[in-house]
Amino acid sequence: MDYIELHKQYKQNSLFGRHITLQDIEPIFMKFSANIIGNSVLGKPIYQFTVGNGATKVFMWSQMHGNESTTTKALFDFLNLIDSNEELGKRLIKDFTLCFLPMVNPDGAELYTRENANKFDLNRDSIDLSQPESQLLRKVFDEFKPDFCFNLHDQRTIFGAGSSGLPATVSFLAPSYNEQRDVNAVRAKAMQVIVGMNKELQKYIPGQVALFDDSFNPNCIGDQFTLQGVPTILFEAGHYTNDYYREYTRKIIFIALISGLLNINEIDIVDGNNADYFEITKNNIVFYDFLYKNVKINYDSKEIITNFAAQYKEELIDGKLQLNAYIVEIGELKGKFGHYQYNAHKMHYEDNSGNCPKLDQKANFTLGKVIRFENGIKL
Repeated sequence: MDYIELHKQYKQNSLFGRHITLQDIEPIFMKFSANIIGNSVLGKPIYQFTVGNGATKVFMWSQMHGNESTTTKALFDFLNLIDSNEELGKRLIKDFTLCFLPMVNPDGAELYTRENANKFDLNRDSIDLSQPESQLLRKVFDEFKPDFCFNLHDQRTIFGAGSSGLPATVSFLAPSYNEQRDVNAVRAKAMQVIVGMNKELQKYIPGQVALFDDSFNPNCIGDQFTLQGVPTILFEAGHYTNDYYREYTRKIIFIALISGLLNINEIDIVDGNNADYFEITKNNIVFYDFLYKNVKINYDSKEIITNFAAQYKEELIDGKLQLNAYIVEIGELKGKFGHYQYNAHKMHYEDNSGNCPKLDQKANFTLGKVIRFENGIKL
């Protein structure tokens, strides 16, 4: 099956980029039988909709962190598929009952923050349930009684697939249910679905699938739902080369959603070989957005050759999301990679504030007096 072509056909073109808000998705709800189940801290509606009549129930939610929107885009692409006359869509709603909360944190989405309006990380509120959004998510879980959960997130550009020099475009996790990170039947089911998704995704992003850290934290929603006896899979949408809008990653998540559901039905998930899961490369913090090597600088009245790195900050300015590059690290940077790398070949660094890179300084500088960089990029 040509999943890329399938995505092109069912992509929700009205959703683009990183700053996806309730205002962007509300018009799309007109196509679906969506219900308002409650409100956020600031009174924004939180929507739920359920489709399908299959025996296996799967609960999916996205944007519990407001600035993590890639999976929300992919969810609506997926919904267009299952709302169509496509045979695959018909098969999925025949085999599954699917419940969606496509934007758990609409206040954070508007402000482009990880936290909700009370500055609380909803993914650390699974025991206390102190926030209205957390309470609604748990209420749907308790009432829907899913057989599987898909917990949909984004991860930062800093993550690579091991030390391969490739970005972790998608990371998965079968969350732990205890401190020892033991594998019981519940966790094993999630593992085997991930193994199946990884096999499919290797066709599109070879070497760029990783495993997220499985340290146990019962305050995290995935760990808590696994502890409650429901196989839960964490999806982390990451970086693909030159894809800062996460439009290619969106396609990969779309493929993963379909593949994950198909694997629930097709894989012998109870008796599967969990070794295949643990062989998947681990997430590793090895990337910067920009890495500049062999740069000559004046340091402590001496000329030295060094490296430095810059990282984008996602800043909402006048309601518009901007990616602004700031210097974040200076030194050897051994074992580190840049999504954009530049070898200065010992050219001299100059800027407007002392001719030496400084932490938290905008990445605007010149190399060799003639090569100009603005916002990290060579002009």
